Amino acid sequence: QVRLVESGGGSVQAGGSLRLSCAASLDTYSSNYMVWFRQSPGKQREGVACIDADGSTYYADSVKGRFTISKDNAKNTLLLQMSSLNPEDTAMYYCAADAPGYTGSIDWCLVLQYNYWGQGTQVTVSS
Repeated sequence: QVRLVESGGGSVQAGGSLRLSCAASLDTYSSNYMVWFRQSPGKQREGVACIDADGSTYYADSVKGRFTISKDNAKNTLLLQMSSLNPEDTAMYYCAADAPGYTGSIDWCLVLQYNYWGQGTQVTVSS
């Protein structure tokens, strides 16, 4: 059974940085997409950033230029470096993997259905 375990969340002041990790029991180099989502209370889940098997990336406009997604295939770990954080970034952050059968453009990666999900890690940004 595939497991995704997020870590690295916490509380930070506005302008600060955090790095999230997602340890995966699947091969990150073979997963077609790996993605970070986030969800705040009362809001819909939002795709934040994705990375494909070749390392190409795509970001939501709200985080572009501030967040960087990457993966360490040797450690089967997905990463999200977050900087210039603001209170609107406060949310539970989830990693997800594998959009079954999808071979289209990366532009849609944040709205696809994913097979595997982690339990989430909380990020709280105070002003």
